[in-house]
Parts: sequence; C-alpha cells; structure tokens
Amino acid sequence: MPLNASLNAASPHPLDAATVAGIAAAVDERMPTTLATLRDLVAIPGIAWDSFDREPLERSARTVADLIRRLGLEDVEILTETRTDADGTERPGGPAVVGRRPAAPGKPTVLLYAHHDVQPVGDPGLWQTEPFTAVEKDGRLYGRGAADDKAGIMVHLAALHAVLDAGADSGVGVTFFIEGEEEAGSPTFRSFLEHHRDRLAADLIVVADSGNWKVGVPALTTSLRGLVDGTIGVRVLDHAVHSGMYGGPVLDAPTLLARLIATLHDEHGNVAIAGLEQQHHAEIDYPEEDYRADASVLDPVRLAGTGSLADRLWNKPALSIIGTDVPRLEVASNTLQPEARAKFSLRLGPGMDPDAAMAAVREHVESVSSTALFGAEVIFEPGETGQPFATDTSAAGAQLMLTSLREAWGVEPVETGIGGSIPFTADLLEVFPEATLLITGVEDPDSRAHSANESLHLGDFRHAVLAEALLLAATGR
Repeated sequence: MPLNASLNAASPHPLDAATVAGIAAAVDERMPTTLATLRDLVAIPGIAWDSFDREPLERSARTVADLIRRLGLEDVEILTETRTDADGTERPGGPAVVGRRPAAPGKPTVLLYAHHDVQPVGDPGLWQTEPFTAVEKDGRLYGRGAADDKAGIMVHLAALHAVLDAGADSGVGVTFFIEGEEEAGSPTFRSFLEHHRDRLAADLIVVADSGNWKVGVPALTTSLRGLVDGTIGVRVLDHAVHSGMYGGPVLDAPTLLARLIATLHDEHGNVAIAGLEQQHHAEIDYPEEDYRADASVLDPVRLAGTGSLADRLWNKPALSIIGTDVPRLEVASNTLQPEARAKFSLRLGPGMDPDAAMAAVREHVESVSSTALFGAEVIFEPGETGQPFATDTSAAGAQLMLTSLREAWGVEPVETGIGGSIPFTADLLEVFPEATLLITGVEDPDSRAHSANESLHLGDFRHAVLAEALLLAATGR
C-alpha cells in the first residue's frame, strides 16, 4: 500500500498513549546497551578516503551487518560498487550494508539511511580526548563519528529494537541502507542505487544525517543547499624567479589570485556572480546571537550579506575559498610564484540549477578585467556538483514525522533548512520519485561534526531514537 494513502486514511495521532509509553520504556531499558554499541562503533576508524587503510572500513561494515542481523533480519549483505578514476584505474567503492525485512501484506516499507564511514581526525593536538575512544562528559559523548553518523546508525537500530521489544510491531517493512563512503563524496552512490533499485525501493525514506535546531528542540530538515565546486587560478610566469632580481615589474601569482578572489563578493559580502538568484524564502529566522555563538564568530567581525540570516544560511548562494595551492610559510623562499590556485565551494539554495551555476562561475572568472589581473592567464577547472533539496511538509509521511518529534521531545519541532549539502538526496528522489524523503538527525550546533572534539548530546540522542520508533510503529498502522 502506498505510504501516503495508508497515512491519510489514519487519524492524525495513530498511536495511543499506552503504546507511546511502552515504546518509550523500551527505548530507555535498552539505552545502556545502545550506548555501549555506539562506543564500539566509534572505536573503528573507518575512513573511505583512498589515502587511508581500507581494513577498518571493511571491519566497520562487517560490524554493522552483524548488528542488523541481531534484530532478526536474515537478508543482510555487504555490497560494493566499482568506480573508475579519471586515469582509468578501477577502485572499489565504500562497502555498504543493506538489510531487509519485507513488509507484511498491505503495509508500506521504510528505508533507513545512515553512513558508517567517518571523517579523518585532522590535527590530533586539537582533540581534548582520543578521537576513536568514545568519552562521556557533561551529558555528551565525544569521539569521531559519535554524532556523524554512527549515532544515525544507532538511532535506526535502537528504534526498531524498541518497536519489537514493546510489542508494537505492525508489519511495516524496514530496509537498512548504511553507506560506506559518504564522507568521501559518495562516488558510487548513484550506480549503487540503480543496481540495487529493487532491494532499496521504499515508500518512505529516512535519512539520519542532519541536525536539530538546538539542544532540546528537534527539527525536520526541509531544505538543503546544493553544491558546486572547482578550482580557479592565475598563471604569470613560465617558472619561478628570484623576487629580488625580478620583483616589481610583475606581480606574483598569489597576489593576483587574491585580486581575482576579491571579485567574487560585493561590498556587503553578497556573492557577486550574476545569475545566482534566490528562489525560496525562509519562514523563520535565525537569531544573530545564536549564529555567532554556534559558528564561534569573533566579536569584532561584521556578518556578511544582506537579507534575513536564515535566508543567507539556507536559500541564498554562499561562496567560500576552502583551499589554496601556494607555498607554506615554513618552506617559502624569496621567489615570485608563477602560478597559484584556489578551490572554491559554492552552496546553492533550493531551486537553483548546479550546471547553470557552474557556467556562471566560469563566465565570471573569465570575464574579470585583464587590467585588474595585469593580463595574467586565468585558470578555471570545474569540480563536483550536487542538487539542492526541498521537501513537501504537507505530505503524510512528513506530518507523521513532525508528530513523532513532538511526542518524543515534548516541544514543537522546527521545520528548518540546512546550509550544508547532501548531494545524494537528489539521486534518491530521482531513482525513487514516489517516495517521501525525510531528513532527520542527532546533531546540534555544538556537535562539531568534521571538526575536532565531535560530540553527541545524549538527551537528544534518546529523543531521536524514540521519535523514529514512534514513526515506525505508526507507519505500519
């Protein structure tokens, strides 16, 4: 039965108070085991980047597969796609775990997505605890992957455990899809979906890889920005030359690159690339004091851009320079650098087209006055693109999720946008156009995903497990 049809025929609150209480008690009774398992997952340094040892990643997949089997699912596999690099080299993608429990006759199927790979540690000196040893402190669990996204895996597992333990199983089909390369950009995701379309088909898709409004206030992520990235640069010399002997008549490449980068924003800090018009507008705002605290903005810094802060975060384009190729200070010599490059990351609001945005960046870079760059050769190399996402919160599945969040947290949930990007959401919707896609998560503004001292708020984690358990129990009804 299509999910929306089954939910539209039900009451707005399909679970009675006794069932909700029973599921909540089951969540709490199992929570010590749930947290112990999460600690075990954090201890596995599974990183999907080619430059890291693959064995921990494979071990991570095997561990997740075993956890799914403990739920009584017999149809559990570790599946890997192959990708071909630009040089023709074939490489295995990250190992994904797929576990299926078929739906009872007439019942819908829910696909539960998370990922078991994690980001590299970065500078170990910035961590206050060992990155791959989960440490509980002041109501938070610290460790790489504790929030992003091994907590997402445990929300899925613990939610189904709670439904079964409480005797609230109504025959909803459940498919676990635990990806193994999300932090590496999901390079084989689309081909994986297409090759395993039948195994992954669902009426409702829950992606547990986002965050909440703040500690104590849940959110359903209703929009994500798309992503366009690439490399820009300048070239001025055939080779490096002595800055004392030849400096003056020619400007070095890093200086000219700085001039090029300066054209990307106007005097207010808005993106100054033509053709990137905002398509959606936020219905709520993000208080500036909260943003400053969440993003650790220094007091003297004036915020960039115009319009509401929520729109600047969720709906307007945002362009950052995330890396440069120039000599590091410790190896810098007295030479004029012949070439300098920078990687840009452009976030796009819902409704913006990534291909058109890439073309707009190219046109802007190539149109910068040759006078401004003293005639330097301009470099533009396109990178990756990802579609933005917006969901229809009037859909029955979304309404049920909002109801479940309200029940679990005891406060009104927020329908929020996210400034980040999850490019594979577009792939999910293209391959499964009839499904309702919901993006939830366990992170809060202080989770510091991808950064040192990543952590999970344990109270919100418990609420997230309960909310998803309520969703699963109610969906089957």
